[in-house]
Amino acid sequence: MQRGKISFGKIQLNVNKAPAVPKENEADEAKQSSEESGSSGGFKKIDKQQMIRQIEDVAEDLESQHLKEVMGISGFGRKAAKTFDISEQIAKARVTRPGLEKKQEPEDKPEEKEDDEEVIGPLPPAATDDKEKSSKEATQKENDSSDEDDSSDEDSDDEKTLPKRIPYTHEVKMQHGSRAVLALAGDPSGARLVSGSIDYDMCFWDFAGMDSGMRSFRQLQPCENHPIRSLQYSVTGDMILVISGNAQAKILDRDGFEKLECCKGDQYISDMSRTKGHVAQLTSGCWHPFNREQFLTAALDGTLRIWEGLKAKEQIQVIKTRAQGGLRTNASSCNFNRDATLIAAGCVDGSIQTWDTRKMFVSTTHCVRGAHQKGSEITSIMFSYMGQQLATRSNDETMKLWDLRQFKQPLHTWTNLFSRYDTTDCCFSPDDRMLVTGESLPKGQTEANLYFYSTKTFEEVQRIPVSNSHIIKTLWHPKLNQLFVSSGNGIIKCYYDEQRSIRGAKLCIVKTHRKRQQMEMVQVSQIITPHSLHLFREEKSRSSRKKMEKARMDPVKSKRPDLPITSGQGGRVASSGGTLSSYVIRNLGLSKRVDDDQDPREAILKYAKDAAENPYWIAPAYKQTQPKAIFSEEVASDEPASKKPKAEGNK
Repeated sequence: MQRGKISFGKIQLNVNKAPAVPKENEADEAKQSSEESGSSGGFKKIDKQQMIRQIEDVAEDLESQHLKEVMGISGFGRKAAKTFDISEQIAKARVTRPGLEKKQEPEDKPEEKEDDEEVIGPLPPAATDDKEKSSKEATQKENDSSDEDDSSDEDSDDEKTLPKRIPYTHEVKMQHGSRAVLALAGDPSGARLVSGSIDYDMCFWDFAGMDSGMRSFRQLQPCENHPIRSLQYSVTGDMILVISGNAQAKILDRDGFEKLECCKGDQYISDMSRTKGHVAQLTSGCWHPFNREQFLTAALDGTLRIWEGLKAKEQIQVIKTRAQGGLRTNASSCNFNRDATLIAAGCVDGSIQTWDTRKMFVSTTHCVRGAHQKGSEITSIMFSYMGQQLATRSNDETMKLWDLRQFKQPLHTWTNLFSRYDTTDCCFSPDDRMLVTGESLPKGQTEANLYFYSTKTFEEVQRIPVSNSHIIKTLWHPKLNQLFVSSGNGIIKCYYDEQRSIRGAKLCIVKTHRKRQQMEMVQVSQIITPHSLHLFREEKSRSSRKKMEKARMDPVKSKRPDLPITSGQGGRVASSGGTLSSYVIRNLGLSKRVDDDQDPREAILKYAKDAAENPYWIAPAYKQTQPKAIFSEEVASDEPASKKPKAEGNK
């Protein structure tokens, strides 16, 4: 039984495919199929016209197929549906089933043996020989030894190239003042520099705005009569922390305007954790490495305090430094590590104490007693950029390098580094390969030196003579690759390399110093005309001094006050009369003089005789009409007579 085509959308399946028929007989097959379809059961019979139409359609299909073969294309427009033969698919599946592949493997083995030579890659471990293992081990040892030799050679080469990494080919001087510069800080971007001295002044330096004269654009006294001990920019560079000899730290903006002043604690409270702030002189301070609103301060009251926010004026944490017997000791320096997980403090008793910021500040994480000489301040404590090493500088003429993983003993100690100021510091190079510090001017020397030491071999790499005064602060800016050194004579020196350094002082050297423009005075010539009219005649030119003397003699131009009265009593008011009426009469000219002490009745009766003989005011007006004065008669009043007082005898 033959089955027709099964169609699923565009896909048609022919279960029993008939054998291929030549193209000539395709029209006959179409006729037979049409007859079969007509003879088979349907809804109605097919007419002759329908049969003719079907035959024409088949003919058109044959013509289009012939055109496709001639033109070499698969079809016109829309693709035809694919047909699948089920019997062919079943036959292919039987041939490619997994069982046959396993049976055919032994037959293909000889071919694989022939192709063994072309195999690329390592063989399985079972196929390796002992000789090959030994040869590999020998080659590995040789490679390891060669790597060690190469690393040692590289280290030696790096040690040789360390002096070339120091930017000191050129130098520039910046005059801060005449006193010692105790504080020095650089902007993280390298655009500005601030410095503070022992004479209370703070200078702002802008490299983009300075010329070769190297003058600061602003100078102020933020803490009045207190020396500036430490300065530091925040991580964003928009605020400056000012640590002075006062008990209150201040925060300034980039232009020097005050934004915050920490509150002062109550000095009559013995428990320092109960006070709102420090009660003694500040010694050191620093910003949080990545929190722009948090900073740390240390003071001589035996505490470290963490402050946060510009609005809150109280500390958030208080850390107490303790000596060996549990007594209070003062911290002379403090600092955060690079990831802000540790706080380190150098104390006056010579100990180094650290606290973990992720825990309570009750007990120390590391505590090294006797790290430096007791009684000598640890002037600086610095973490390396990698965070594994710690450097300390002290007034006991030593500088020590510590490893935080083995913190009991220092890695190395450098001696004979005289330090006079309690703010002398040290710093790491940007690649942590060198440690830099300066010395105060010892007796018998004419210049103080800046020392560079290797952190691996601990040898002296370079020594640079700086000035004939003490070296206090040293700053190696990692972005500019420039060295800034402050000294005791008020001079700040900037060292840079023409090739390795960028921006900073290099921007200022290129600009020429602008001189002040002087005002040019042009003298006007005077034309002398002796025969001109007085109205148009010009005065003779006189010097400014003579003009000033003449104007001084003029009371109107000089606005001279009234001269004092040398005679009489009572001053100007007494000379014009003691009362307002006398003053008015005298100034109006109605009377020559009116004595205030005279009796007014006597003064009036004095003119009675003269008024009767020579009337002046009223009598002349009635001289013709009423020459003789007529007075009114007295009229008796109805009022009772006043009571008479009783005589003394009637009592």
